[in-house]
Amino acid sequence: MSQPSISSKRRLLFIFTAVSLVLFGLIIRLGWIQIVRGEKYKDLANKYQTRDIPIPAKRGVIYDRNGKELAISASTNTVWVHPNEVQEPEKTAAVLSSILELDEETVLKKIKTSQYIVKIAPYIDDERAKAIRAERLKGISVSEDNKRFYPYGNFAAYILGHTTDDNKGMSGIELEYEKYLSGIPGRWIKNTDGAGRQLSFSTEKYHQAENGLNVVLTIDEVIQHFAEKAVQNALEVNKAKRVSVIVTDVKTGEVLAMAVKPDYDPNSPRTPLDEELKKQIETMDQEKQLEAWYAMWRNPVINDTYEPGSTFKLLTTAAALEEGVVTPQSTFVDNGYIMVSGQRIRCWRWYNPHGHQTLVEAVQNSCNPVFVELGQKMGVETFYNYLDGFGVSDITGIDLPGERKSLMYSVNNVGPVELATISFGQSISVTPIQLVNAVAAIANDGKLMKPRIVKELTDDDGNVVHRFEETMIRQVISEKTSKIMREMMEAVVADGSGSHAYIPGYRVGGKTGTAQKVVGKGYAQGLYVSSFVGIAPADDPKLAILAIVDEPQGFSTYGSTTAAPIVKEVLEESLRYLDIKPRYTDKEEEEFGRAKVTIPEVRNITVKEASKILLDNNLQFRTEPEYYADENAIVVDMFPKPGANVPEKSIILLYTKPNENIPSTVEVPDLKGKTIKEVNIILNNLGLKLKISGSGLASSQYPEVGTTVETGTIISVEFKPE
Repeated sequence: MSQPSISSKRRLLFIFTAVSLVLFGLIIRLGWIQIVRGEKYKDLANKYQTRDIPIPAKRGVIYDRNGKELAISASTNTVWVHPNEVQEPEKTAAVLSSILELDEETVLKKIKTSQYIVKIAPYIDDERAKAIRAERLKGISVSEDNKRFYPYGNFAAYILGHTTDDNKGMSGIELEYEKYLSGIPGRWIKNTDGAGRQLSFSTEKYHQAENGLNVVLTIDEVIQHFAEKAVQNALEVNKAKRVSVIVTDVKTGEVLAMAVKPDYDPNSPRTPLDEELKKQIETMDQEKQLEAWYAMWRNPVINDTYEPGSTFKLLTTAAALEEGVVTPQSTFVDNGYIMVSGQRIRCWRWYNPHGHQTLVEAVQNSCNPVFVELGQKMGVETFYNYLDGFGVSDITGIDLPGERKSLMYSVNNVGPVELATISFGQSISVTPIQLVNAVAAIANDGKLMKPRIVKELTDDDGNVVHRFEETMIRQVISEKTSKIMREMMEAVVADGSGSHAYIPGYRVGGKTGTAQKVVGKGYAQGLYVSSFVGIAPADDPKLAILAIVDEPQGFSTYGSTTAAPIVKEVLEESLRYLDIKPRYTDKEEEEFGRAKVTIPEVRNITVKEASKILLDNNLQFRTEPEYYADENAIVVDMFPKPGANVPEKSIILLYTKPNENIPSTVEVPDLKGKTIKEVNIILNNLGLKLKISGSGLASSQYPEVGTTVETGTIISVEFKPE
């Protein structure tokens, strides 16, 4: 056997050396990967092998003070994509865009992103969700989600606010109490391979979502309804730019109603209810649209200031009485004007001066020169101390977002003319909440309360987690001065400029206000803000109310004829609802007294049967909630209660629920083209439940029109912008 040649040995040596070097290099490389860069690659492995699927928390319910649901979360579905798991991006995008009716390029862009997980489409109905699951697309998942829903549409829009597409609070209570309402999202974590299959011996963790807390408002849905109805009527009658009303509990500072028109529907916050504004926004660029939306969402009661005009004279009068510089019997002479530092400041009735008058008469007449004298007698520092005391120089601290401070001169910049104009409510700007809270303090024996709009927070079981107690800020004036002021305010309504707020049987006090609007650096000709602030009953105040009509264009621009009737309407209905009995004087009894009727029992029968009984007894009625107003609904409670004696033609509130016995099956109605509120009313009347996706008008539904279903069936409806 021959020995290997030298060349063969060299080749073998070369191969051995090369292999050794390669193996050595691999060992070095493996050590580098496992030891030096081990943590990095471990993190990458976890990133690409771990699927972290978010589980949304159910947002808390917003209730009124009596437990009526004003904002709820409706079950829906959301489509997600894990881009690294998608095998055929173009095909996947085509299928999804077809089912979801979305732009294919937009969907493809989301699928090809470098992010770990991306939301393709939120709030889709069950039918589309089922169709997507049937396609078994790699990297695509459909999870249950919750969409915020406001059953009453634009009802109390500026109080409730609305949420973003991601279910985060955007305005109102939704924003202010976001950390309580939102809850804590859950997570489903599992390890998968590149194809999305779960790995053997992998760990899987499921973290349950923690639902948000429920928020119970101080708002009374019934009083809010009274306010919204009156405001809408005033908006149309006066052809105004805006009308606002706020009603508070004098003793506690609780806000019972806050209505502003025009408003918007929180279910579709980017779609104005005003058709003209809607068309304008459609032609705007994105930046201008944002400005228009934010302007539409602003709550003017909290976020805007206005010149209060003569309503502010109540604060001047209360301060002067408390300081002792005047008494109700103090006399004044009005010549139609008063000279201050060489400037002539006129009374509103300069052409026919009021002449000789007492302080009580001056308040009734709203005579400017008299209040200038009151300001002069007190002096700047003393007057400003009272304004600070009434809380008009700082925010009230109400639990709504974006509260604005008043616009006032600093003490050092107040000269004789500025003091004169401030004394009758000009050259300063306050927020409506500041003014009504200050007037409530005048009526509340001089005690200034902190206004609040949330009563308590509760959990899913109804247990109170936190209760917000009433807070007295300070004593501003004495009980004696408060009593005098209430009598003077009542005289304004009984014998003065506030006669349009007079309610037979109730002692109402108040003050009118009409202020020319400031535009730029001067007053705008023909543009006014008319207002009326009131309390009732004047002898034992329960309610304080402020109505503001911005730019009335009707037959009159005075607060006495535009705003006072609003106050009368809201107070008359609210006082009766609160079971505050009218007490007629002999003259009123003769003129306004009505025969008494004993309220019959109408509970546990249908609305149709109850209405006949009530009408036969010369009584009127209204159902609550409105969407259970069909004649087959069952009356579960009523107010006032059976047996109570009330004047004939009084309105009886009937609280109802759907009749579960009639019928057991129903046909699904045609819902297309209707709003969310309209669909909710229709389905509730039929005993059906609603599951929504999208916003705007109903475009498709499942089950289809005409399908026979059992009562209680969930109808999935997709809504699209008009």
